[in-house]
Amino acid sequence: MSKRVIRTDNAPAPVGPYNQAIAASGEMIFVAGQIPLDPNTGKIVGEGDVTVQTQQVMANLEAILTAAGATFQDVVKTSVFLADMNDFAAMNAVYAKSFDEATAPARASVQVSRLPKDVLVEIECIAVISG
Repeated sequence: MSKRVIRTDNAPAPVGPYNQAIAASGEMIFVAGQIPLDPNTGKIVGEGDVTVQTQQVMANLEAILTAAGATFQDVVKTSVFLADMNDFAAMNAVYAKSFDEATAPARASVQVSRLPKDVLVEIECIAVISG
């Protein structure tokens, strides 16, 4: 995969582990939104705890990326959905462990009125790998 970080001083600088844009070429992998379901039990983990829920979401994303022959380094875009934007800092602390800030993907983070199974966080991503 070819991946290049796009930066300009003519737009706001990132305020977290993401970049303004990523240019990439290769095979694209679109990973569906993941919620904090334990793949072995099918049950929600971390009831009421966004940190634990984000850890499970990131583990689920990593498992899917691995199955596709990708890693977090291949991710070019993420979308984070939070039930409460007040949970942003806690989610971001866990999220940041998976991405090097210098090469982190572009990202959008939004608060939504409700998530499946009333979880606190859902994250989807797009990765690009060499075909």
